[in-house]
Amino acid sequence: MNWRIIAIPATLIPIFIIAIQFDIKFEDVLAIGVIPFVLAVIAMMIKLGLQGIKFAYISHKYLGKFDSFWKLSGVRIGSEFIKFTTPMFVGAEFVVIYYLHKKGVAPSKSTWIAIMDIVTEVFAGGLLSIMAGIIALMHGAYVVGVLILGISITITSLWMVLFFLSSRRTFQVPKIFVSLTKRFGKEKGAKYIDQTNSWMEEVCTMSRKNLRTTESKKVFTISFLFSLASWSFYGISFMIIAMGTGYIVGIFDSIMAVMGANAIANLPITVGGSGLAEFGIIAYLNNLDPFHLVIPEGTVAWDAVIG
Repeated sequence: MNWRIIAIPATLIPIFIIAIQFDIKFEDVLAIGVIPFVLAVIAMMIKLGLQGIKFAYISHKYLGKFDSFWKLSGVRIGSEFIKFTTPMFVGAEFVVIYYLHKKGVAPSKSTWIAIMDIVTEVFAGGLLSIMAGIIALMHGAYVVGVLILGISITITSLWMVLFFLSSRRTFQVPKIFVSLTKRFGKEKGAKYIDQTNSWMEEVCTMSRKNLRTTESKKVFTISFLFSLASWSFYGISFMIIAMGTGYIVGIFDSIMAVMGANAIANLPITVGGSGLAEFGIIAYLNNLDPFHLVIPEGTVAWDAVIG
């Protein structure tokens, strides 16, 4: 079956869930204003475009010009929609790994490229979310601040430690999983374990080969800056929508609000963070008061959050 047939309707799932959760009608969208809505969409398109360009840049730096720059960008942009159909936003990496593999790139190399893309994304987003959490604490929103900081620090630290540790040691499947897989999977299970260990060893070899070079440090820095810019446009899109409804939010506050919301949406509770992101924005903007999370439906503030 063509994966595109499944992928296209799958990307609509979060939209339907949010619409049902909050009883969103077409007039709610129109209340934002056509021009602000279009401008916000353009801001989000720039965000996605920057993510695509970053992935294509990383791919060409490590693999050469094996494929069109714009095709690679398009694949990364498309993968972004897939991740919104899964808890904790996982899924995008599998799309790009699959695409690179279909182009003849070895699984270990395609995985490493995807990891480099993810780590720079997580690092930039994590730093912005941590800033949002600190600001929330400074304003006395202890519950929201601790929640944002707890999630952001945990996820960011885990990714960064594993990424840089992979250049110093070789990871293998934990023994407890090896025992369970071999017990229930017999010979086939043992085969899968060997394949997985071999793949992980190759990924770690790629890390040792590349991470300590001057060129890799340059690629990481540029990719990180691309990620910071793309996350910033995420915040700008909310600011544009909010201003269209008369709810004035500055650029910095808007970025902090959506990044705090993004951290909360990383909880593995709902599909694509549906509902959690909206909760996060309301919690952050509503006087930063975690015990008064109220934005009445039908108000401009409500329309801004839903938009």
